[in-house]
Amino acid sequence: MKVSYNWLKEYFDLDVAPKVLAEKIERTAVEVDDVTRAEDGLKKIVVGYTLDVKPHPDSDHLNICQVDVGEEEPIQIVCGAPNVAKGQYVIVAMHGARIKDNVKIKRSKMRGQQSNGMICALQEIGFDEKVVPKEFVNGIYVFPEDSQVKPGEPVYHYLGMDDDVIDTSVTPNRGDLFSMDGNAYEIGAIYDKQPVFNHRKLQTTDDTADINQLLEIKVDAPADVLAYQMGIVQNVKIEPSPFWLQVRLMTAGVRPINNVVDITNYIMLKYGQPLHAFDYDKLQAKEIHVGYSPAKTKFTTLDGEKRELRATDLMIKDGTRDIAMAGVMGGLDTEISNETRTVVIESAIFDPIKIRKTARYHVLHSEASMRFERGINPATVTEALNEALELTAEFGQGKAVAQHLSAVDPQPQPVEVTLDLSRINHVLGTSLSTKEVTDILARLQFEVQLTDETFVVTVPARRWDIHIPADILEEIARIYGYDNLPSTLPTGSTTIGRLTTSQQVIRGVRSILQGSGLNQAMSYGLTTTEKAKMFMTQSSKETSLAFPMSQDHAVLRMNLISGLLDDVAYNVARKEMNVALYEQGRVFYRTETDQVRPTEVEHLAGAVTGSLVPKSWYGKEVPVDFYQLKGIVSLLLHDLNFEAPVTYVANETRAEMHPGRTADILLGDQVIGFIGQVHPQIAKQFKIPVTYVFELDLQAILAAPKQIQHYDAISKYPAITRDVALLIDKRVTHTEIVTALRAKANKHLENIQLFDVYEGAHIPEGKKSVAYTLTYRDKHNTLTEDEVNAEFDHAVQALKETFNAEIR
Repeated sequence: MKVSYNWLKEYFDLDVAPKVLAEKIERTAVEVDDVTRAEDGLKKIVVGYTLDVKPHPDSDHLNICQVDVGEEEPIQIVCGAPNVAKGQYVIVAMHGARIKDNVKIKRSKMRGQQSNGMICALQEIGFDEKVVPKEFVNGIYVFPEDSQVKPGEPVYHYLGMDDDVIDTSVTPNRGDLFSMDGNAYEIGAIYDKQPVFNHRKLQTTDDTADINQLLEIKVDAPADVLAYQMGIVQNVKIEPSPFWLQVRLMTAGVRPINNVVDITNYIMLKYGQPLHAFDYDKLQAKEIHVGYSPAKTKFTTLDGEKRELRATDLMIKDGTRDIAMAGVMGGLDTEISNETRTVVIESAIFDPIKIRKTARYHVLHSEASMRFERGINPATVTEALNEALELTAEFGQGKAVAQHLSAVDPQPQPVEVTLDLSRINHVLGTSLSTKEVTDILARLQFEVQLTDETFVVTVPARRWDIHIPADILEEIARIYGYDNLPSTLPTGSTTIGRLTTSQQVIRGVRSILQGSGLNQAMSYGLTTTEKAKMFMTQSSKETSLAFPMSQDHAVLRMNLISGLLDDVAYNVARKEMNVALYEQGRVFYRTETDQVRPTEVEHLAGAVTGSLVPKSWYGKEVPVDFYQLKGIVSLLLHDLNFEAPVTYVANETRAEMHPGRTADILLGDQVIGFIGQVHPQIAKQFKIPVTYVFELDLQAILAAPKQIQHYDAISKYPAITRDVALLIDKRVTHTEIVTALRAKANKHLENIQLFDVYEGAHIPEGKKSVAYTLTYRDKHNTLTEDEVNAEFDHAVQALKETFNAEIR
């Protein structure tokens, strides 16, 4: 919220510099984004009065103006604004002036005519276009008659540019600071000052109409309406607001519209109570309903946008017609216009959750909805309405109806919290006395009853964020000053900080992958439904967001590979052809239809395209293949030293993977992931070249039993090798052969190395020739030929029996 320093000084005498005050607010209450003074950087900008305006002889859009700027003689200025005219009080940048963005104004000639300055629009001296009155958006600003400006005087004071504005970032729990009254309470507590509130009373006469004959209210959704009141002002004249009110709104970042709308915005800023004004004569039925409309009902809001309602959007209706989205934005059909003569003003409190959901769904985060979402002070609902009615009657030259309608009365409920002095000092580490605590609570304007050292604190309804003793403790700490709290170390035994086993494994995994040439990537956890269902390692239902940012980020991911392929595509599109990435992160599974929160599972994935070995003077690039990536994964898994063996089993059923170049990764009998080439059609869909990927269930890997790390001494005895060539059925895999050899081998078989595979001439159809080198070694003795021959013969016999192999 933009807090005006000059407005604050109307509540009490402030002798604190604005920046010092802002720092105190940040240390005590909420964050302060910035402290700004609109006149900073500007120079020689004064009020001017246009004595004469004539068309430029050599231009169809320029005018030659004689302007009184408080000097002995008027100055001549050439102006191109469409709304410049004789007899206006305007903003003039003199020769040598500095305007927005440090632009310097100099004397110049415009098409042969001397121009000794510039008549300015508000935007040109630093005002944001969204706060400029609509009639002056495309032209110069003209001071109204009640501005009391004088030619030659600086404009800064008149336009509120000499005011310091403290821009606070209000947290959701401190909705009371979305009002000037709330800020006055807070700053009064910080500096121990008693704020004075100027709340105007409604002045009416007995000769006004009976409001019950004019309007009726029915609340059809009582659970969602915490307060609902309406008042009426008759014989209103719609015109611009008083100049002081326009300046106050612009300083707060609100565009002035007309006297009625400006009053509702002013009351919202002052009390934190959003109001809405309806044109009474545009109501089709004089019966207001607060309830719901059928889904897909069309409704046009004040911004001119036609919206499709949901059945859960709380609406204000005249009879059956929708006239406002409760707490969010009014409807175009009943807006205040220059023809309005009778005004209905609404003051209410709605369910904050309902308002937030409506505002988010329709992307309508208005000043009103922000306040309704964070909470409204029920104690000032009626007071805010009465002041709005009084100001509307005064500024609109109308007459307020004596009574107001109240369909749901506001119910301010003070909260009582009990805590004792010993607890306060124990938690805060202080040695405060009962008097000091009582004084702090009195500064907050909380009622206190003290019995011995026990405080019974009555919290007013304006502080709806306080409910439990911890909240009171925080208030005491804030006002006492966080800087005044003693700095003490926590008590307890000291421990040596170290990584957990899981953290150690994850860091080791990252180190291996980075050492293998892969770079870490971080993808969005949200993706499309189609991509979420790709490359899945288990069946799951998708988890969709109720209010997604976009359709590309609508579903929680169930794999990591699709995100990596997006990253590969991004790089390839920018001519980076060698890409090697890995990602460690969570995927989200929902196995049951009624499962509210998905199960989060840690995964690890990689994607490589192009070459892992760059081209150099001594070698060419080698395109990545299945075995290179398998080597990296094998190194990764081998280093974890599982108790169960890791095996790779061909799998042709994964729809997104190449059927002949894909394998499941098994740890014992459990599938922990897969590896292989992305299917060419999927690669085409992602617009990427040949790419190899893997994905592992890292959570299963972390949970798997592991052997205690140990080291074997290198044998000093020689090894003996034997080669064997087999003619075997081509469907028999290398893994099956190695498994058979290991199963039948004795303790001396150290290594099995495949060194040749052949199919073609001189080999029967359906067969292949494979050749292996078997290495034998005894760690304690020198092996004899007889021992090796016996083991080798046993292994060969096992191959013959198992696979019906022919020894070549």
